[in-house]
Amino acid sequence: MTTSNQQQQSAPPQPEFGLKRPDQIKIAPPAGERVPPGQFVAKTFPVLTYGDTPEIDLATWSIRVWGLVEREITLDWQQFNALPQVTMDADFHCVTQWSALDQSWGGVLVATLLEQAGLLPEGRHIMAHCYGDYTTNVPLDLALSEGLLAHRQNGAELGMDHGWPLRLVIPSRYGWKSAKWVNGIEVMAEDAPGFWEERGYNNNADPWLEERFWPELTR
Repeated sequence: MTTSNQQQQSAPPQPEFGLKRPDQIKIAPPAGERVPPGQFVAKTFPVLTYGDTPEIDLATWSIRVWGLVEREITLDWQQFNALPQVTMDADFHCVTQWSALDQSWGGVLVATLLEQAGLLPEGRHIMAHCYGDYTTNVPLDLALSEGLLAHRQNGAELGMDHGWPLRLVIPSRYGWKSAKWVNGIEVMAEDAPGFWEERGYNNNADPWLEERFWPELTR
């Protein structure tokens, strides 16, 4: 686990990664009780991605679950879609200050997928792994209570630039926790930072508390 002192000693976040810095945050007027502070309501659903959109073939696609589970599993696309499907309505809040309201997501609950592997009692956190080596971390209880592995958005197949074929959706956290192009879930005992968490973004990422950055960057 990366400590606060280690974070301070790391190289500062680089603008070329697309990181929004504290001095770039704009003042946003209140936009209603559904919109967190500092957010602007978007009329569209912008595309923001680190790296290139991967080329994915469903014939060879799979999702793997490993770590603190009773049995490691790997499901292909047909096996994944045979799991119970649900629809979840949830607003989406991006750390770059836009919020997309009234989003409808369709897919498989994280809890349903992890049930297939069987959770060991030592598990406390998950790391989502994605094409392009992107990762993001989430407490296990949060992933179980609200996490969705979505392949549909607003009644249509998820757009390729929005994470097709599978995107993790964690509605109560900033959008970088809703990782695109997910192909693995690792169950861990100890927390560990993912891609953006290592580069200056807050580990918890609650938009209602404006937890955008490392505390050291906002002093």
